[in-house]
Amino acid sequence: MIAILDFGSQYSQLIARRIRECKVYCELLPFDINPEKLAKKNPQAIILSGGPASVTAVSRPLCEKEIFNLGVPVLGICYGMQLMAEILGGKVIISTQREFGKAILTVDHPGELFSQLSTNLDIWMSHSDRISILPPGFSATAHTSNSPVAVMENRKRKLYGLQFHPEVIHTPKGKKILKNFLFKISGCSPTWTSASFIKHQIEAIKRKVGREQIISALSGGVDSSVLSVLLHKAIGDQLISVFVNNGLLRKNEPRMVRETFKNYYHLNIRYVDAQERFLKKLKGVLDPEKKRKVIGHEFIEIFEEEAKKSGKVKYLAQGTLYPDVIESRSSFGGPSATIKSHHNVGGLPDKMGMDLIEPFKNLYKDEVRIIGKKLGLTEDIIQRQPFPGPGLAVRIVGEVTEERLEVLKEADHIVNQEIKGHRIYKNIWQSFAVLLPIKNVGVMGDERTYEEVIAIRAISSIDGMTADWVKLPYSLMDKISRRIINEVKGINRVVYDISSKPPSTIEWE
Repeated sequence: MIAILDFGSQYSQLIARRIRECKVYCELLPFDINPEKLAKKNPQAIILSGGPASVTAVSRPLCEKEIFNLGVPVLGICYGMQLMAEILGGKVIISTQREFGKAILTVDHPGELFSQLSTNLDIWMSHSDRISILPPGFSATAHTSNSPVAVMENRKRKLYGLQFHPEVIHTPKGKKILKNFLFKISGCSPTWTSASFIKHQIEAIKRKVGREQIISALSGGVDSSVLSVLLHKAIGDQLISVFVNNGLLRKNEPRMVRETFKNYYHLNIRYVDAQERFLKKLKGVLDPEKKRKVIGHEFIEIFEEEAKKSGKVKYLAQGTLYPDVIESRSSFGGPSATIKSHHNVGGLPDKMGMDLIEPFKNLYKDEVRIIGKKLGLTEDIIQRQPFPGPGLAVRIVGEVTEERLEVLKEADHIVNQEIKGHRIYKNIWQSFAVLLPIKNVGVMGDERTYEEVIAIRAISSIDGMTADWVKLPYSLMDKISRRIINEVKGINRVVYDISSKPPSTIEWE
């Protein structure tokens, strides 16, 4: 396991992705983790991420000095390098010349970190401070025209620092540098695969649960589906998969989920029809954050009620992913910002009657898909586009009512049909309709109409952390628009969302 201490860099999750692409397991941990607690995790190496703060600032995030005395290799990236230098006795100053963007790195002393690499490398810089005095025992091994100490190392203690970002695509040989750190310096092996993950999680679940029962939240989406099959493989009939129809699902979804998982995967499914219950709770709620929290609380209440029906159920399992955690709260209470609460993370009540089991909370969507394939799930389920936990509630801007839900379900169904019919569904991260609380004047059959607007959103992404809008063919956009306006009562205008993430989020709420 590689421990990545997160100092709030926008690239922290990219470091994790690059390491996992090398088939090495890693975890993002709080920057101020107690060294003893970290040591118990038995990391093979430690990476200090970059961050937006300056080492020269008074209120900068700091890690414990003992981190460097755990006897494992440490790699500091950007802020992480500067912090390492300062903590270990060097000096960092504000540079008279900042360095952002592309730069050329000249490697003076290759060593293991730059093994089998050229002496001149394209790199990506992002800093306004620089190291003026190296810590005792360190030497500078590479430089740029603006940074005399672009790379530093203490080979005896296996401590290394990079002023640039090896994890971004703008550093073409960055992955090779990370591989050298993982395999040549840290002695890792490329053994973290879907098969090893499944084996490890099954063993961990059995060990934690014993003979207790688990309630699994099944929605029919990729994450909860893969989770339920994994849990069933681990504990069999000890699993109760609860499928809650909250009325916020897509058209025909409740029937499809029940039939698929009961007949094909032979899960013990408990169906809960809670449509009226959720609509009642959402009445008058306009604020998106409140919507998410209301839905999250209601889900937990239902799961606790279902648990009581089976005696005392101690565990609730959810398919929470790492991007959910990142967006729902700052990284471990650290220096990055809260974006929005996901119903199964920030939307959960402070006190619950069950302990959470979240095997995927450090994984990305594409990793879960690979695990699902290994578990034998069908392509129809594995390749399903992500669907938000709060469902269509966050695709209705404004109040959620039964009437507005029906309008959105019909419009969304048309989007799905046409995207699939065009055979590009698998190539799109998400494509869906959003109902806007905007009434506009139109004309139908020579008569004036005053109806609502549907926005179409189609985006491409790898992990949901960043995304760009899809350039759908005009003919397809035209067909979707015509069908919605002609077939969905209450809609007389369709617009297309051409914003990326960031600055926008994927969902509108």
